[in-house]
Amino acid sequence: MKTSMKLGLGLAGLLAFSVSAMAQEKWNLPAAFPAGNFHTENLVQFAKDVEEATGGKLQITVHPNATLFKAPEIKRAVQTGQAEIGEVLMSLHENESPFFGIDNLPFLTASYEDSDKLWEAVKPEIEKKLASQKLTLLYAVPWPPQGLYANKELNTVDDLKGLKWRAYNATTSKIGEAVGAQPVTVQSAELAQALATGVVNSMMTSSATGADMKVWESLSHYYDVQGWQPRNIIFVNTAKFEALDKDVQEAVLKAAAEAQKRGTEISKQKTKEFTEEFSKRGMKVQPPSPEMRAGLEKIGDKIAQEWAEKAGPDGQAVLDNYRKSR
Repeated sequence: MKTSMKLGLGLAGLLAFSVSAMAQEKWNLPAAFPAGNFHTENLVQFAKDVEEATGGKLQITVHPNATLFKAPEIKRAVQTGQAEIGEVLMSLHENESPFFGIDNLPFLTASYEDSDKLWEAVKPEIEKKLASQKLTLLYAVPWPPQGLYANKELNTVDDLKGLKWRAYNATTSKIGEAVGAQPVTVQSAELAQALATGVVNSMMTSSATGADMKVWESLSHYYDVQGWQPRNIIFVNTAKFEALDKDVQEAVLKAAAEAQKRGTEISKQKTKEFTEEFSKRGMKVQPPSPEMRAGLEKIGDKIAQEWAEKAGPDGQAVLDNYRKSR
C-alpha cells in the first residue's frame, strides 16, 4: 500500500509538473538591429514586462543584430512559425504593399506629432495587410527624423543647386534631382570617407547617422527639416497569439502599448541628444526657413502623389485623412 501511495503521489507530482510546463510558453523574437540600439533595448524591456505580467507563463527571448534571421527574412520567419514574434523596419517590405512604405514619403510629416497622426491614418491598412499574412500587429516605434546637412547656409531649395548630394535609395535620388543637386550614391559603410574626401557635401539622413559619421568634421550646417520618420513594427504569428490564454493575450497587448509609448519618448530624447552634440561640435543647428520648407514640401507632394497612384483609392484616402488631421 505504501508503494502504491508513493507511486500515486509521484504520478500526481509528475502530472502537476507537466501541466505547469505546458502552461509556460517560450517565444523567440528576432530583431535586425544591434543590442545597444534603442529599438532593441525597448524590445528587451517589452519582453521583461510580458514575463513579469504573466508570472512567467510567457517568456520572450530577443535575438538582436540579425543573429537568428537576417532582416529581410524576419517577417517570413514569423509567418511560417519559425519564430513566434518579430521586429522589422516597415519600409523593408514596401514591395509587398505601398502602405509599408508610407513613412518614407518625404516632407509629409513635420514633427513627431505629425508622424503619429500619419501612423494612425495608415494603421488600419497595415493591420489588414498583416492579417492577410496571418500576422497580428502589436506596436510601432519611429526612428529620429531625417535632417538636411550641407557645407554652407541654405535659405531656399535653390541653394542646393550644384551641391554633391548623397543618395542611398530611389527617394533620396529623386530629391537630389528635384533640387538641382548632383546625386551620388553612397551607402552608410562608405559615407565617412565620402564626406572626408568631398565626394558629397550635402545629404538628408537622421541625426543618429550624422552623429555616427562625426559629420561636424566635414559639414557646417544642420537643418531640422523633419524629412520623414521610418518606423519599426513588431508583430506576432496570429495562431501563436490566439493560442495563448486570454489573460496572457491581454498582458502582451498592454505591454505592447507601453512599449510604443516608451519607444517614442526614447526616440525623441535621442534626437535631442544628437542635435545638441552637433551644436557642441560647432555646427549651426536650426529649423529650415519658411521658403526652404515650402520648397521641400512641394517636392514631397509630387512624390506622395506618385505613391498614391500606386496605392490606389485606399492610399489616397489615407493621405487625405492624415492631412485633415493636421
